[in-house]
Amino acid sequence: MSADKVAEKLKASTVGIAGLGGLGSNVAIALARSGIGRLVIVDFDEVEKSNLNRQAYDMEQVGQRKTEALMYNIEKMNPEVDVTAIFQKLEPDMMHFPFEDVDIVVEALDSAETKVAFIEEIMLKLPDKPIIAASGVSGIGKSERISIHKSGNFFLVEDREAPSSDDGILLAPRVGLFAYWQANTVLEILTEGLDVY
Repeated sequence: MSADKVAEKLKASTVGIAGLGGLGSNVAIALARSGIGRLVIVDFDEVEKSNLNRQAYDMEQVGQRKTEALMYNIEKMNPEVDVTAIFQKLEPDMMHFPFEDVDIVVEALDSAETKVAFIEEIMLKLPDKPIIAASGVSGIGKSERISIHKSGNFFLVEDREAPSSDDGILLAPRVGLFAYWQANTVLEILTEGLDVY
């Protein structure tokens, strides 16, 4: 399989990302660098200085909406990516609406309660769309414990032994591992059936 065929497939694909923190911002960057055609990015938060140790923003963007800051960063990196940025808090029974026309959904939310509610709603309202989630990102090292589990259209990148994100430390290397694993899973699904190896 030629690189041109893969590039063509990715260019024609749309990925939705819920949450633009350590996971979501880095997933978006990885997909933009890979040549994804369109991204739908959703968040209601602003860039904070305390989060720069793991999120794909810089000091000059502190105080900006994450949606706007990330759109700008993607534009600088790959202006061919069509970015739809939605500044919105995801509320029950309405979480699925921004993702109705995407090919794959990436769950990258902070709150455990919101993560579960979002995953359940996507699986119920948009059952044919693959959703890729992550759990157990806190800590340092122990990368050998990270694995991915699949159940139907649900994919979970996880470390079951990691402390809660509320209790553990969050830094770029380990958060990045999870984000890039999520992004790689997106690419794997989109290129399924193509001889990429």
